[in-house]
Amino acid sequence: MTEAPSGLRILLHQHQKERNPVHISSHADRDRVIEIFKKAILKSDSPDSFALQTVQEAIKPQRQTVLVQDENQSLENALRTLLQELVSSAVQSGEDIMQYGQSIDDQESTYGQIPRLLDIVLFLCEKGHVEGGMIFQLLEDLTEMSTMRDCKEVFGYIESKQDILGKPELFGRGKLVMLRTCNQLLRRLSKANDVVFCGRILMFLAHFFPLSERSAVNIKGVFNISNETNYEKDAPKGISIDFNFYKTFWSLQEHFRNPASTTVAPTKWHKFQSNLTVVLDTFEAQPLSEDDGKANNLEEEESAAFNIKYLTSSNLMGLELKDPSFRRHILVQCLILFDYLKAPGKNEKDSPSESMKEEIKTCEVRVKNLLETIPPNGKDFLHSIEHILEREKNWVWWKRDGCPPFEKQPTERKTGHDSVKKRRPRLRLGNRELHQLWTWADKNPNALTDPQRVRTPSITEYWKPLAEDMDVSAGIEEEYHHKNNRVYCWKGLRYSSRQDLEGFSRFTDHGIEGLVPSELLPPEVRSKFHSKPVSERSKRAKKEEESKESVSHAEDNQITNSVTDIDTGGSTELEESTAPMDAEALVSITQSGAPTPEENQKLSPSEAGNSEAEVEVEAEAEAEADTATRTTDGEVDAEEEPDA
Repeated sequence: MTEAPSGLRILLHQHQKERNPVHISSHADRDRVIEIFKKAILKSDSPDSFALQTVQEAIKPQRQTVLVQDENQSLENALRTLLQELVSSAVQSGEDIMQYGQSIDDQESTYGQIPRLLDIVLFLCEKGHVEGGMIFQLLEDLTEMSTMRDCKEVFGYIESKQDILGKPELFGRGKLVMLRTCNQLLRRLSKANDVVFCGRILMFLAHFFPLSERSAVNIKGVFNISNETNYEKDAPKGISIDFNFYKTFWSLQEHFRNPASTTVAPTKWHKFQSNLTVVLDTFEAQPLSEDDGKANNLEEEESAAFNIKYLTSSNLMGLELKDPSFRRHILVQCLILFDYLKAPGKNEKDSPSESMKEEIKTCEVRVKNLLETIPPNGKDFLHSIEHILEREKNWVWWKRDGCPPFEKQPTERKTGHDSVKKRRPRLRLGNRELHQLWTWADKNPNALTDPQRVRTPSITEYWKPLAEDMDVSAGIEEEYHHKNNRVYCWKGLRYSSRQDLEGFSRFTDHGIEGLVPSELLPPEVRSKFHSKPVSERSKRAKKEEESKESVSHAEDNQITNSVTDIDTGGSTELEESTAPMDAEALVSITQSGAPTPEENQKLSPSEAGNSEAEVEVEAEAEAEADTATRTTDGEVDAEEEPDA
């Protein structure tokens, strides 16, 4: 058989002869197609064994084996007429339309004639023999011609074929028709009496349409303002409750029905806030006990069918206030309203004011506390409600962003050698970088002996970038200077401490910029950082020089006196004994640096002052003093040898 091109087509036998167009009246052609399909729906075989031959016999296509638009339209009209006749016959016979014409054979029971017709058309649409939207049009006609009782069975058939109807080749052709069909059913159903059937339709739409379908998310945020709650306006005779509280309580439903109107004017919000305060005060003044929770078994109520709206009779107000589920119903409505008022993405005009936000927060805390105290399992119930409202916020954010699609296409599993996972290489040190670093020396034997492997830069080379930053003519901004880099400064300090002690000493006075060598700086900057200020260190060095000169003068005087005594020969024994003592004391002073009190008595006042100055000299001055002392000792010994 030849392969039919895309579009409206059928499959024909290769040996079938070409036919000229058959020009007949539409009514005669329609009746002929109806008779052919009437015979087809009585067959008990599977549709795939005879459906194609039925179409070939009914259509009699023109050339090129392609169904033109007129032929496809005539087939659809004939099938819709046949469906209408079958529904009319079922109604006249008093049978359910989905069971009409059902017969029991010797081996098995067969379907009704209408489901049989739908199966044939669905098979033809799925295989591409006829236009894909034809099955959706027949289902819409069938629901419009059926009663609500029969519509449940028709929708059961739709649910059973949900996977086939949702295929891409059919979904694109009939999604709008199916949406229109379901919406018409929802309008015909009662939201109070047909809750289960409405839920089935909504669940089907949620499964049939993708999550990103904009037609199901209420982009504009329209409220169902037709859901009015009627209550008594005038107090009846013999009422046992406060009628003002009764009206205040049920007036809250007007705000719950249309939350957007609450923030239109400040007066409406103040009215709602005052009415809600009265209701919350009443709930807090009359708390429920555990016995009230046991008397109203919520689990049994949930399992049983119950209406979604409560009765508003004033005679029932006292009993309803003792019902835990009734209180929860009202309080959850309050949380939904608060969540809407705080919803993100609202316009500045619609968003609440700061004072209103504080009032909403206060009321929300009170409502949650009441929900937590309502038995049974108040804390668990509150936790579930908070979780639902939190997920609702994500839904609101997604709608505010324009409902972007978030479905991900399944990844194709690779076959053959690509599907085999490559074995991960074994790493000796845990990760790939350390492993490469560890094995680098093995692959490069000369890496460790290369002189360029570790090279310490010179001071001039290292501080050159900072010198360029200090040059005003370069125009480099302060925030991009290298002195702001802590790592760069830390490395420079280490280099200078090892290679340039003179520059390292300037760090105390000028900071990191004082370490830059003078030859790298322009003249105007060099004078600022490399001038020789009179510091405390220079003063101490000058003081050390003065102390050295005083010591040298004292030694010269001692040597001169001893030489004069030897030349004249007139010195007494006491003077001879005094001169060596003074020399010995001088030697001990210069060696120790700190004379004893007895030695201070032997020294002259000027020598004692010089000794005190020597104590303040640093380690470098002491080393030089020791050298001078050794020289002096040598000279004294040379003078004492003639006496010996």
